[in-house]
Amino acid sequence: MGPKVCALVQGGEQVTGVGWSVGAVARRLGIAPSTLRTWERRYNIEPSRHTEGGHRRYDETDVARLELMNRLILGGVPPEEAARSALAAGPEELAEPPAPSSVVPSGPAWGAGGNRLAVPDPTPATRKLAGAAMKMDPVAMQDLVWESISTVGVARTWQELLTPVLVGIGERQAASGRYVEVEHLLSSCVQSALSAVLAMADPPLTTRPVLLACAADEQHSLPVYALGAGLAEERVGVRVLGARMPYRALGDAIGRLGPAAVFVWSSMAATGDPLPLADLPATRPAHRLIVGGPGWREAGLPAGVRRVHAYQDALQALRSAVGAG
Repeated sequence: MGPKVCALVQGGEQVTGVGWSVGAVARRLGIAPSTLRTWERRYNIEPSRHTEGGHRRYDETDVARLELMNRLILGGVPPEEAARSALAAGPEELAEPPAPSSVVPSGPAWGAGGNRLAVPDPTPATRKLAGAAMKMDPVAMQDLVWESISTVGVARTWQELLTPVLVGIGERQAASGRYVEVEHLLSSCVQSALSAVLAMADPPLTTRPVLLACAADEQHSLPVYALGAGLAEERVGVRVLGARMPYRALGDAIGRLGPAAVFVWSSMAATGDPLPLADLPATRPAHRLIVGGPGWREAGLPAGVRRVHAYQDALQALRSAVGAG
């Protein structure tokens, strides 16, 4: 009599035989079957069972080793080192789930083959955008962003679709030192869509605009475009000055426009020096000066400057400044 038949269930799919097939394991890990074959060929992580017909199958220990290897790679460990660790792991290590404080990103991985991207709290929409980003498909990315904006608006698109995918790419880039090109292409597609929202917005209902800019030398401008597009969608007048705005030029713009509010973004400590904010000109009537982003040193902010910590808080503060919220 042949080996005992076992039934394994993962994600509602039942796999019958003496173990897991290549395809079933690939689906369980969220990777391509060709990736498993590459790992077997290069790193000797291979199935340990065979069917009566000679087909190789992974048992539960084999699958646990592959899951450990996959977690290590997603956490930034080179594949060769991850394979060595998985092969050397004992039963306790294989049974131990990843710690919450681990560098392994939360949520399943999405993407083609070895180009996987972990997205926090994934949804069908973020999975699709992550896949399009990793394939570097600008048409698909633009279509997905526009579909979301037209359905749920800019604010929800930024918070529920774009931010999770951008965070996932940023974490993957920090862990691996790769995917800068993916981040740049996705950022370009997102900025194009947000700029189009600004360009096509209905005439504003407010009399004094909101002025949005990045701090001097700050290159990460997507948050100010997201704020600008969100406000423009609500028919608030906005002017987005973009990245690396010298404080002298920002002061000139304040003097010309007499805005109701000025928002300045800084993503890193190197661009978050609060001292130049004190030299920005006053206006009559007075404008509100609001800063956002993790780069600001809150202790040194001039009196009267408000710091916001979240996109929705920034939207509400700017709405309030123009009397729209």
